[in-house]
Amino acid sequence: MLALAPAALAATPAPLPSSTLGSPSQPRLTKDEAIADFLRDHRVAAWLTRYPPNPIRDATFKSGVWTVDVWSGAAGEIATGAVDDATGVVTSAWVGPQVAWTMARGYPGAFGGKRINSYGVWLGFCALFLLGLVDWRRPFSLRTLDLLVLLGFTVSLWFFNHGHVFASTILAYPGLVWLLARCVFVGTCNRAPRGATVWPIWLLAGAAIFLGGFRIGLNVRSPSVIDVGYGGVVGADLIASGQSPYGHFPVEDDRPPCGPADANGEIHDRIQTNGRCETADPPGDTYGPVSYEAYLPALLAFGWSGKWDKLPAAHGTAILWDLVCLFGLVAVGFRFGGARLAAALAFAWTAYPFTQYVSNSNTNDAIMPAFLVWGFYLLTSPAARGLFLALGSWTKFGSLLLLPLWWGYPRARPLRPPPRFVVAFVAATLAAFIPLDFEPSLLHALHVFFDRTIKIQIDRHSPFSLWDWAQYHARGIPDLHWLQHLLEGVLVVGVLVLAFRPRLRSPLQLAAFSAAVLIGFEIVLTHWFYLYLPWFFPFAAFALLADRDANGLAVRRAPVAVAVDEQPFDANAGARRLEPDGHARHEAPDRTVGETADD
Repeated sequence: MLALAPAALAATPAPLPSSTLGSPSQPRLTKDEAIADFLRDHRVAAWLTRYPPNPIRDATFKSGVWTVDVWSGAAGEIATGAVDDATGVVTSAWVGPQVAWTMARGYPGAFGGKRINSYGVWLGFCALFLLGLVDWRRPFSLRTLDLLVLLGFTVSLWFFNHGHVFASTILAYPGLVWLLARCVFVGTCNRAPRGATVWPIWLLAGAAIFLGGFRIGLNVRSPSVIDVGYGGVVGADLIASGQSPYGHFPVEDDRPPCGPADANGEIHDRIQTNGRCETADPPGDTYGPVSYEAYLPALLAFGWSGKWDKLPAAHGTAILWDLVCLFGLVAVGFRFGGARLAAALAFAWTAYPFTQYVSNSNTNDAIMPAFLVWGFYLLTSPAARGLFLALGSWTKFGSLLLLPLWWGYPRARPLRPPPRFVVAFVAATLAAFIPLDFEPSLLHALHVFFDRTIKIQIDRHSPFSLWDWAQYHARGIPDLHWLQHLLEGVLVVGVLVLAFRPRLRSPLQLAAFSAAVLIGFEIVLTHWFYLYLPWFFPFAAFALLADRDANGLAVRRAPVAVAVDEQPFDANAGARRLEPDGHARHEAPDRTVGETADD
């Protein structure tokens, strides 16, 4: 696949500056001349070599600029761009995925704003992340390599930011595969990697506090709220108004316009059926209901104007859930590793640039990991695990893959999940879906929910993975759908295996395998993006940064109750002090031998 990168660079150009010459009412160039100038552009010419000769071409003239479009059979539109009529200069040329996806064109600061994407801020985060977490007593270790891989997605992001879609996509997968392999290895061995942070606890904690405040400032000063964040506010407003968010998002259609036209002459602000002027966002209802309910606190605090403006409710939600995840990691660290692990995990979250990328983009991608982190903190309670896993799953559906792993702790229970886990999961699910009951027909609302979420996600096309490039019907670009389906099968088998093995699970194993499942899910996604990295980051950080020397992983022995925190990574710690049923040797048992804490 790396062999495609040079071609990808040539096939995904950056935009060119527009001419500053006048815009005559009558064109100087003929249509054929404008088309010929466009086709001579070296980037367009290189892409068209992948298609049969003599594709369909057309050009339209407006305000001194020719817009040229090229089509080829089943591939549809394969190139578009603009030619300045006065000079004949190609001012923009978009080919392949850039035709339909404006986010593939490399606009500066399109995600997260210009500040977080600036070299100084981004590389500053990367440097702090490495300085604080590398074991400087063993700098040439797998721990250091793990940290470099976590930061290595920066290289892929650089190519994406410069409009090189194919190259950026290819470069994302080695890191995902490495992290998957490492988490599976840690989970299988039930042993934390060698190494530890060397910064004193006070320095790690102080740096995390400073970075936390700095991150809030970055978010507040960033004007970037992408469609995901806007959709979250719209969905919350619909729920607050007593409507289901599915099938009711504002649309353009033939609604009366009520706002100015954008740069392309399109008017997105339309009068909706409720009589309000709102910015259209018809595909915004593709997430689980909790994704929208999580925006309710900030919506009630800041309101919404109906427009896609600065959206303080989106900023407030992004900051809120970023902090919820941060505090959850602090709690996890204190419970399972003490102050050092708490400080290390807090520092890792605040220094990792991709978590701030999510915050500055003001998306919903910190909500799901926040729920899962708190579920992990309360993992000794089956009800808490079921509750938080349900909330995470109805935020991002990928969390459902964690069900077989999470319903059994510390002992695998593949065919008999704990009743309290099941009750809590079902109760949280019913509560999450209450907005669908606002509709006259619950069955119709569920049908709309399925069509607008799961069906759209299954049927969607995207260039932002290796799996869907066949849609371009371009010579030299492979169709890897077969490999995607194969890997999907492997993922499902792996998830089912985790219902049975390991028979005893330590917190370290639960974290490592949770990260592995989420990474595996991301690998097989048709649409993958950098905003998804924080989904698995808390669990990967726990599995890869846990201090082996400080916490010690005991040898596996008889199962015990999980409320023993002296050796927090070991599901069987305290076997030397406890009987197999979990009671102290000088105490009478409170349950029969062989019955576990999940019963």
